[in-house]
Amino acid sequence: MNAPHRPSPAGPDAVLPFAVEPLDVRGRVVRLGPALDAILGRHDYPPAVSRLLGEAIALTALLGTSLKFDGRFILQTSGNGPVDLLVVDFTTPDGIRAYARFDADRVAAADLRADAATLLGTGHLAMTVDQGPNTARYQGIVALDGTSLEEIAHRYFVQSEQIPTRVRLAVGEMTSRGEGGAPVHRWHAGGILVQFLPEAEDRIRARDIDPGDAPATRFDDEDPDDDAWVEARALVDTVEDVELIDPEVTPERLLVRLFHERGVRVFDARPLVDRCRCSRPRVADMLRGLTAEERADVTLDDGAIEVTCEFCSTRYHFVAEEVEAVAAGDAADEPRG
Repeated sequence: MNAPHRPSPAGPDAVLPFAVEPLDVRGRVVRLGPALDAILGRHDYPPAVSRLLGEAIALTALLGTSLKFDGRFILQTSGNGPVDLLVVDFTTPDGIRAYARFDADRVAAADLRADAATLLGTGHLAMTVDQGPNTARYQGIVALDGTSLEEIAHRYFVQSEQIPTRVRLAVGEMTSRGEGGAPVHRWHAGGILVQFLPEAEDRIRARDIDPGDAPATRFDDEDPDDDAWVEARALVDTVEDVELIDPEVTPERLLVRLFHERGVRVFDARPLVDRCRCSRPRVADMLRGLTAEERADVTLDDGAIEVTCEFCSTRYHFVAEEVEAVAAGDAADEPRG
């Protein structure tokens, strides 16, 4: 007789799927440590920007790991706040990369613990699912209107998926002692997402979330929410930030704390890796797509072009001969000299 399969435990950078079948709930817990620290550390963002981007990375990990096919999930914000652009790119099965564009003076003028609403301002958030070449992209867009990323995610699911969803996100910087007793600062992020997925569609309700652009007939305030969803939502709302980021509180331990009375089933953890999609051939293709005037604008005095990846900060240097080859449609894959 074969031994029963035991799901792999979640590591420091992983998403743990779970199900609470008595409540018709499925969800995922994400933990980010070294991968998040690497992403944030290479850019030396101000603390407020790091916290905001950390939340966006945790949210993207929760959503991207739900893809059932090879592809990409991209979260992007565009607003008029001090942080005018966030981009988080998840590539199946485990790669994640991210960066933020911000006005340093405006960020410095804001409170050190400025919230997402203050930093993002008004604008929009887009979530894009890309299944690869020869397929149509799916994109859902929701307004940035002075609320947290958690609330924006709730609204996205009401408008685009019409699935009752609860999201909690947390980011924190923890200090430990390194060699010689010197303090070492490391970023941690965590999150939990639960969704109500009963077999009977008429049980699905989402009254607690403003319908936004969704059809008004989709919501009926006269009918109470399903008791199972009320219970699941109330339990998730008890989660504290420290429980989501404390390395001592494993995802498994958190889920048992929340759902031990109902019983929770966990599945194999999905690891997450700090991985950029950039490469020299991809950069060459990008340069090839520029017009002659656009290439001239970025060409150095010696005829070379240098491109720095916004995600991973890798620099790609093309000498003058390579730039000429790019212009001719035959860029070299390897640097010369």
